[in-house]
Amino acid sequence: MTTPPFRRSDITGLILAGGRGQRMGGRDKGLQPFAGRPLVEHAIARLHPQVGALLISANRNRDAYAAALADLGTDGADGVISDETQDFAGPLAGMLAGLRAACTDYVLTVPCDSPYLPDDLGERLCAALNALPQSDPDAPASPRPLAAYAATAQGPHPVFALLHRSLADDLAATLAAGEHRVRAWLARHKAVQVHFGDERPFYNVNTLDDLLTDSPRAP
Repeated sequence: MTTPPFRRSDITGLILAGGRGQRMGGRDKGLQPFAGRPLVEHAIARLHPQVGALLISANRNRDAYAAALADLGTDGADGVISDETQDFAGPLAGMLAGLRAACTDYVLTVPCDSPYLPDDLGERLCAALNALPQSDPDAPASPRPLAAYAATAQGPHPVFALLHRSLADDLAATLAAGEHRVRAWLARHKAVQVHFGDERPFYNVNTLDDLLTDSPRAP
């Protein structure tokens, strides 16, 4: 028996925009203009077609992020979530907030500062979770892995991840124990690494100088 394929409606998209923006002088990175519009709007435009619902993890300027979501014709305020703690605990804290808030089994996470993120990210991560070999076609389907994330020849990109919401309690315990490394947490759950051939879609805008170009740097 094969595992049924994913549907778009099975997945909530989560844009991680809750950081301090330290390399931008403390500015709220997702709201900085890039190629004519805020970075978060680039992420919304590329992620929204891949998912059934969309959330933004933000720890300040919630109204501005809600306005960006409202352009999709939804109640943007309902789609903006915040970390459970107020100490800017990093992407794992944003992921936890998304897993808690999602009404779907899976959450597809991306950073707010990657304006060219892959438009087939969800499709490829879902395919990887469905691709486990099944030796006996008549046997019950093996359970899917609980997570997958992107990688390229230049290295892993663990915040581009597909997560099952059942991971929420473990993630909360991980954060409470002081662990904030995304890749270490994913490795503990044997997350599937999915290789992408091109580094450019994972280009991220880190500094104020990066905002001045609309072309990714060569990897």
